[in-house]
Amino acid sequence: MSRLVLIRHGQARAFEEHSDRLSARGLEQAQRLGQWFGERGTRFDEVYCGTLERQRRTAELMGLEFSEDARWNEYDAGGVMTKLGPLLAERDAGFAMAVELSRRHRQTTEANRYFQRMFEQLIGQWAAGELNHPEVESWAAFQQRVRDALHALIAAEGEGRNVLVVTSGGPIATVVQTVVQAPPRMAIELNWRVKNCSATEFLFSKERITLDSFNGVSHLPAEWVTYR
Repeated sequence: MSRLVLIRHGQARAFEEHSDRLSARGLEQAQRLGQWFGERGTRFDEVYCGTLERQRRTAELMGLEFSEDARWNEYDAGGVMTKLGPLLAERDAGFAMAVELSRRHRQTTEANRYFQRMFEQLIGQWAAGELNHPEVESWAAFQQRVRDALHALIAAEGEGRNVLVVTSGGPIATVVQTVVQAPPRMAIELNWRVKNCSATEFLFSKERITLDSFNGVSHLPAEWVTYR
């Protein structure tokens, strides 16, 4: 059997204009994860990474040489917010209020809580196919590209492979949901729980893939554990 390890990137700068960068904590998380693998003598035969800056920087800080594959990129959260958010706000007064509350609390310690309330509503509508825009990748298309990347990885030649992918919460949730054959919407719920720089592991062959562990962060001090 071969092993696949999916790593979520370190914490990014979620509430800044240029959010596709690691925060100071994210830099620490990525470095610590790389050290943790090194201390255990863990070596990977193949390493892949999405093309987003936060993903690539995480892999670099882990000390990894990798091949880039955009299929492991996160869904277009920015496009969902800017293109689909206004559409939902026009027809849903409750969501419009959630947007306003998130805006009011953006610079406060409650920013994440109010943003999450608003964002969960929006992502739920998008994933259900209720919101669409020609410039925004659909939820179905997002999940399909992640599954395509997974299937290509599994189908590659070789036995006893040790493979690592640095990606994001959405792709990790999609792979878990696919492997355990849960309803597609379960990927949304899993997505909210994937921690920064967590490790989710699978055992696989060309015929089969099984989940071995989910969302592990034993390599991080408790005070370093973050979700966004």
